[in-house]
Amino acid sequence: MPTAGPFPLIDSIGFTCAAAETAAAFFCRELGFVAEAEALVLEPGPYAALVGLAGARLKLVRLRLGRERLELWEVLDPGPGARPGRPVPADSRSCDLWFQHICVVVNTMEAAAAGVRRRIGSGELGAISSAPQCLPAWNRAAAGIEAFKFRDPDGHPIELLHFPPDKGDPRWHRPQVAPQVAPQLGSPFLGLDHSAIAVADTARTARFYGDLLGFRPAGDGVNSGPEQDRLDGLTDTRVRITAHRAAEGMGLEALQYLPPNGGRPMPADLGFQDLAHVQVRVVVAALEGVAGRVVGFGGTVLSAGPVELAEPWLAARWALQIADPDGHRLQIVAAA
Repeated sequence: MPTAGPFPLIDSIGFTCAAAETAAAFFCRELGFVAEAEALVLEPGPYAALVGLAGARLKLVRLRLGRERLELWEVLDPGPGARPGRPVPADSRSCDLWFQHICVVVNTMEAAAAGVRRRIGSGELGAISSAPQCLPAWNRAAAGIEAFKFRDPDGHPIELLHFPPDKGDPRWHRPQVAPQVAPQLGSPFLGLDHSAIAVADTARTARFYGDLLGFRPAGDGVNSGPEQDRLDGLTDTRVRITAHRAAEGMGLEALQYLPPNGGRPMPADLGFQDLAHVQVRVVVAALEGVAGRVVGFGGTVLSAGPVELAEPWLAARWALQIADPDGHRLQIVAAA
């Protein structure tokens, strides 16, 4: 975990999975990820309490793609009195407010999407996009970007993204991405650019991530038209896309779907054991500047205040579990 500023930084994105090691095999085999270490089993303790399942036994598999980390979580036992996990709703849409995808940057869309499309055809994966889409020239901010969205075997949305030479972070255009764990030789998959979240109010989201957590604004525009319809699996799509970047590395994108598309709210009882649970771990300089201000920015504190941890795999002593104004889960940790 990064321990030197500037902050904020995104340490990882985490999914809850039906079987963490099975999910890891998919990400490594099909999307070029590399396992950091063997699976970890976490016995009941402070971390389980932090995520709202005191008494739970958890399994964790940590993967990397380039410089970015993906955490795959499995709830082995939710603990006394806790309900079992639920699947991602089968009728989920891109505009529903529990929608959150990871964006995998690729150096060629044709090679990256080929295997995914075969597995969609066989029923192993879920379709969102009808095919890879190249965004049109009229949309100057996004012109030439190729994108393709699908669902992994657990139902988590994933986007493949290819940037033309004049778009995206310069690191995606360097001959070598300077990864901590190198992508597999010859793999078209480079790393994670951002996680995108469906939101109800762009301005409210900007205040939360900007004024509270310190993310900087990095672009704002509306995408529409037949290419966006085919990309999102919707009709008459108009989506306002607002980028929020960390000090370096991964960022966040807020997706506000405008009428006629309106998303359903995040389930009020979403739990860590549910497969729709996604969390972003954000590193800040100090928790004191965040914990007491979350509610004032429309968020919710989910843990019993900052929780002291004793996890050798996580280089942080204190953490806070919160939700943004639309319910997306964030784990805020103080730099060690």
